[in-house]
Amino acid sequence: MGSNCCCPLLYYMEEEKKMQPEQEDQQLNENAAAENAFAAGEQQTENPKLQTEEMEVHKHPHHVAHKKKWGEYFLEFLMLFLAVFLGFMAENVREHRIEKEREKQYIESLIADLKSDQEVLSKHIVHATSGLLMMDSMLVILNNPSQIAGNTGRLYYLARLAPRLNPLSTNNRTFEQLKNSGNFRLIRDITISNKIMAYYEKFPLIRMLESINETEFTDYKKAASKIFNPAVFLKMEGINDAINRTSENPPLRTTDNELLQEFSVFAVYLHGTKKGIIGKDEELKIAGAELIDYLQKEYHLE
Repeated sequence: MGSNCCCPLLYYMEEEKKMQPEQEDQQLNENAAAENAFAAGEQQTENPKLQTEEMEVHKHPHHVAHKKKWGEYFLEFLMLFLAVFLGFMAENVREHRIEKEREKQYIESLIADLKSDQEVLSKHIVHATSGLLMMDSMLVILNNPSQIAGNTGRLYYLARLAPRLNPLSTNNRTFEQLKNSGNFRLIRDITISNKIMAYYEKFPLIRMLESINETEFTDYKKAASKIFNPAVFLKMEGINDAINRTSENPPLRTTDNELLQEFSVFAVYLHGTKKGIIGKDEELKIAGAELIDYLQKEYHLE
């Protein structure tokens, strides 16, 4: 009975001994699998870090490992400054070249105006001088009463034609453009700009003399109306505002010496003003010719 009770126990112990190596092997296998899994997890954990580091390296290809020195900052600043400065200089040179071209164009146009003035002034001087000579001849007759009776036809002609004076019509288009647009600044040479201004400053005096001439001419016509017959003046008118000299000696309305002297006084006034206009015309013509020569030499336009 006792032996039978011990037999199952011994059998169990022997079976347990047999199973113990197998359990140990299984445990070892499980431990090894766990270690492998842990190692694999560690590797996966490290790989994202490596990928992140690689991405950061690729994200900053110009990454500087060392701190910049002040000399490197200064060199970068100097290069930037030179780039801006050279760009500014290039733009300045371009604008200067454009302004020089515009200045030359204005001068060429101004010279053309001055040459036109020369022609106008020449004709104006000839016309005014012709009227002045007629005025001289008329005054000679009026100051010699004995000559009046035989020269009434000539007096009608001279009295009608001698005082005529067309206003001086010059071309100041370019000068006005320079002045009104503010482009006079393009002419940087002060001597040139002063000479141009000096030329055009002569015109106001001529305009003033022309205005005086108009006033005196009004008084002259009033005095002439008391001496000359308007019907005779009307017959003398020709085509295109021409005045034809009569072949006869039509009578004057009066030969009263007082009225003749009054008329002569106004004729003398006109004579003096006309003479003054001619003198200023001649001064202006000389100044214009000198200015043309000067500008052509300074701007090499000859």
